[in-house]
Amino acid sequence: MQNVTQKADVLVEAIPYIHAFRRKVFVIKYGGSILDDPKIRKNIFEDIVFLSYVGIRTIIVHGGGPHISNRIKELGGETIFHEGIRVTDAKTLQVVSEELEKLNNKIVAEIKDLKGDVTGLKGQENIIHVTKKKASRDLGFVGTITNVDKKALEKHLHEGYITVVSPMGVSVDQQTHNVNADEVAGAIAVSLEAEKIVLLTNVTGVLRDPKDPESLISTLSKAQVHELIKSGIIQGGMIPKVNSCMEVLAGGVKKAHIIDARLRHALLLEIFTDKGIGTQILADV
Repeated sequence: MQNVTQKADVLVEAIPYIHAFRRKVFVIKYGGSILDDPKIRKNIFEDIVFLSYVGIRTIIVHGGGPHISNRIKELGGETIFHEGIRVTDAKTLQVVSEELEKLNNKIVAEIKDLKGDVTGLKGQENIIHVTKKKASRDLGFVGTITNVDKKALEKHLHEGYITVVSPMGVSVDQQTHNVNADEVAGAIAVSLEAEKIVLLTNVTGVLRDPKDPESLISTLSKAQVHELIKSGIIQGGMIPKVNSCMEVLAGGVKKAHIIDARLRHALLLEIFTDKGIGTQILADV
């Protein structure tokens, strides 16, 4: 009986959050190695279906870097990165397009299996508008986002669909381009004036002591993030994650969350409980 009561308490605790977030837009970035684990995928998709059922309009932007690199290797090609960006010639672009389409279809199918209403956007729908990215060397078909077709995305969301977006863009001459998934998630979140952007990762969040998982910092302001980077507490791979969050907050999104997708029901615990389980970054605290 105690376990049943505890479950009821959790549901009651969620009520004010459900009320606050109904009809709001959440953008969720999901990629990397955690995209390959079927158990993690199922847990995450269960949470996302729940978000949809309580009226939260959810967009998933998925990556696919490891899949693309593995496929290029299988074909006897070479993966080249310049300043952290995949150099994308015509052959590489074909692989990128094929692998992202496979992943998009897989995510859509698995969400459908969980009784979620879902649609997949693979890049050719002309929703992410880009121009060729400039760098110190030619990157090939790599795009910088110039605009997002807000109305097209809103149409899918208003019809009740969880919307799964591949990080591909189209230029004015209808040429497809590879686009960084973090950039796509951020641009969509800003365009739709999203309530939240969530980065699903394989780390706990921002730790005051990287060796102590109990030192999680649950809430940070932008000013505190700058201080923690300056002091070396935020370091390594966490720096681009928090910087991505900061850019989105500067664009008007209210909150950014970094959470560990390996924890069962991580999304629900972060969003619908008072304590949360990851790190949230706010424009002001």
